[in-house]
Amino acid sequence: MAGLFRRMYDWLLRTFWATEMDVTMIGLQAAGKTSLLRVLAGGEFTIDSIPTVGFNMKRVQRGHVTLKCWDIGGQPRFRTMWERYCRGVNAIVFIVDIADVDLLQQARDELHALMEQNSLKGIPLKRKAVDIFMPKKRR
Repeated sequence: MAGLFRRMYDWLLRTFWATEMDVTMIGLQAAGKTSLLRVLAGGEFTIDSIPTVGFNMKRVQRGHVTLKCWDIGGQPRFRTMWERYCRGVNAIVFIVDIADVDLLQQARDELHALMEQNSLKGIPLKRKAVDIFMPKKRR
């Protein structure tokens, strides 16, 4: 699992060679956004994670690069905030739990609706599918 997150971090470094970057991580509830942020920040991956209420923000320092990562809640009541937290960032990372096949179409629809926003034109988007081979999560 850590290898997946490491590859994502390496992709960000290769794509955007800057000293400080703002990155917004979005996706449906329980897709793995908070787990990704925890691992990027040097923490351990844990199966049980508390759902994000609103947002989390962490600064991740690697070498000369600082990532300011916004982890936005994926529950329906927080999705209206996605566009606001994506405006003006260097990259958007859309996380999808591919093991939850019931939500794949909904994730696709939400992503397409978000990327139709004029305020987000030109912002690079990284789609990341996460499948950590565990039993279906409780929603």
